[in-house]
Amino acid sequence: MESGLKPLNRTPSMEVLLGKYQLGRLLGRGSFAKVYYAKSLGDGTSVAIKVIDKTKIVSTIMESCIVREVSVMRKLQHPNIIKIHEVMATKTKIFLVMEYARGGELFSKIYRRGRLAEPVARQYFQQLVLALHFCHNNGIAHRDIKPQNLLLDHEGNLKVSDFGLSALPEQLKDGLLHTACGTPAYTAPEVVGRRGYDGAKADAWSCGVILFVFLAGFLPFDDSNLVVMYRKIHRREFQFPSWISKPARRVICRLLDPDPETRMSIEAVMKVDWFKKSFQSKSCISLRELDVTDTKFDPIKTVTNAFHIISMSSGLDLSGLFETTKRKEKRFTSTASAEKIVERMTEIGGELGYSVQRRKGGTMGLEKGRLVLLVEVLEVAPSLFLVEVKVVDGVIEFEEIYWGDLRASLEDIVFAWHNDGMVSEF
Repeated sequence: MESGLKPLNRTPSMEVLLGKYQLGRLLGRGSFAKVYYAKSLGDGTSVAIKVIDKTKIVSTIMESCIVREVSVMRKLQHPNIIKIHEVMATKTKIFLVMEYARGGELFSKIYRRGRLAEPVARQYFQQLVLALHFCHNNGIAHRDIKPQNLLLDHEGNLKVSDFGLSALPEQLKDGLLHTACGTPAYTAPEVVGRRGYDGAKADAWSCGVILFVFLAGFLPFDDSNLVVMYRKIHRREFQFPSWISKPARRVICRLLDPDPETRMSIEAVMKVDWFKKSFQSKSCISLRELDVTDTKFDPIKTVTNAFHIISMSSGLDLSGLFETTKRKEKRFTSTASAEKIVERMTEIGGELGYSVQRRKGGTMGLEKGRLVLLVEVLEVAPSLFLVEVKVVDGVIEFEEIYWGDLRASLEDIVFAWHNDGMVSEF
């Protein structure tokens, strides 16, 4: 899926956005968003503002991508990841105020030069790997690594952007991801195959493709026929140009392993001599600092961060971004098992007069007169589940008549409620 923005040079008339930012030239355009250069009227800081048109967002999938992008960028503070400063919204627009990468897309640099010299390619690759290592240690997989999503700052340092397809810990099922996404030429074979996959290992494959593109100036797997291209990917059918060194070839070959079990991980890449050669820490965390200060993925900490996002209590409040969708839901977390939660919901539903229908994949439906509820149980960490009760029909009846009884009956399995931007614990 192509999600990059096409560069444009057209300059719109200057306007002030919500009394805070002076909009400048158009930097890029997507299917439902435009990115502008802007300056803060407060301190003159240069920023990039992504303007999203709500009227063009026609599905909840698009909504979730936007919320996910903001949530992830808010969580990840790293010198090689684009920062998000502020989120604003009107009835028709959403404005994401982000760090401005003056150097533009790395893709443009490769397109102009054809390929990068190995020392330059290695420096960009080092910064990409460190950024992804930081993401993975925080439980986040990017899932759409490609040159169009790699930007350069005013000093030429790499900045990873576009986290709209990234995966948070709460999307794991049995410890794996199951959603096929990304750009075909850069996507790991297990993702395309729609099997459960490790997001970090999928990102490692994309890094192998990226390193090849840096050094060769073209893709290792490329064909107008997707079936043919996927066949080449599964068979690892590609050829190195003569100018790529043997140490770099070894790294690429170990990353472009169709078997994720034997594929080199991001952590393993960082231990390779070729990777560590001429390492520069001018704008990114050094290897020594990383080994000392970077924390491993902590399920308890990640759960806290995940529900910080879910409850929309992080300071970047997203709860009003999609006010036109007319959707209502209640969320709570539970330390009971998934089976116990479903069993208890079934029992309570029967006691309160609901018609209960259990479905596959940890979901169930509850009906009572005009009221229709959909209940979904998701494991977000070992022994911790998120339960979402969505009102499919009968919002007014649910809020005014039925919600109090249902909430009171659920107290014995609730660890914490996550509603209305607040987290309340019993």
